[in-house]
Amino acid sequence: MIKVLIVDDDSFIRESLKVLLGMDGNIEVAGTAGDGNEALALLSGGLAADVVLMDIRMPGCGGVEGTRLIKANYPQISVLMLTTFDDDEYIIEALRNGAQGYLLKNIPPDRIIQGIKTVHEGNMLIHPDIARKLTTFLKPAAQQENTPAQCLEAYGLTKAEQAIVASIAEGHSNKEIAGALFLSEGTVKNYITDILSKLSLRDRTQIAIFYLKNIRE
Repeated sequence: MIKVLIVDDDSFIRESLKVLLGMDGNIEVAGTAGDGNEALALLSGGLAADVVLMDIRMPGCGGVEGTRLIKANYPQISVLMLTTFDDDEYIIEALRNGAQGYLLKNIPPDRIIQGIKTVHEGNMLIHPDIARKLTTFLKPAAQQENTPAQCLEAYGLTKAEQAIVASIAEGHSNKEIAGALFLSEGTVKNYITDILSKLSLRDRTQIAIFYLKNIRE
């Protein structure tokens, strides 16, 4: 059972999401909060959650700061941003603060449920429209002539590791990567450990951000 904490300043949205998520037998809504501070208070008070479904703009403590606080104190909890806003600044900061996913509220309800399951499994999930914005926004102009391989080779990544980095950035799970590259899931995990070490990164989310910063069309 995946325990979810819903964080949104709109009570109607909170209740609507609570009803929606309650329709899935594998998800339990552990609680709701009106902003990041209230969410942190609930967690500090003993509320158990596996995934936080977080709005971005809220009075008081917004989603970006709320994500930072939750990940700093409860790194094992996955944070999935669910918002109507796709501003570049919010997207980048939320991901830098540890959010594993960023979805827009205009997606079908079943995509929200699937998104919760995806980030709970340790995978990254970004709305396609946002992924395209990130790819454009994060390209350093001074390095337009570099290819993705050249950027990654500079960090000592092998061809297999480069393929895994690209797959992570596209939101694929370890199982999917293993199947595509004809590897075991254990081998993929070992590759990811080496990649994190070579790039001096902390987790899969940072790998995806790194790739988006260095990818070249």
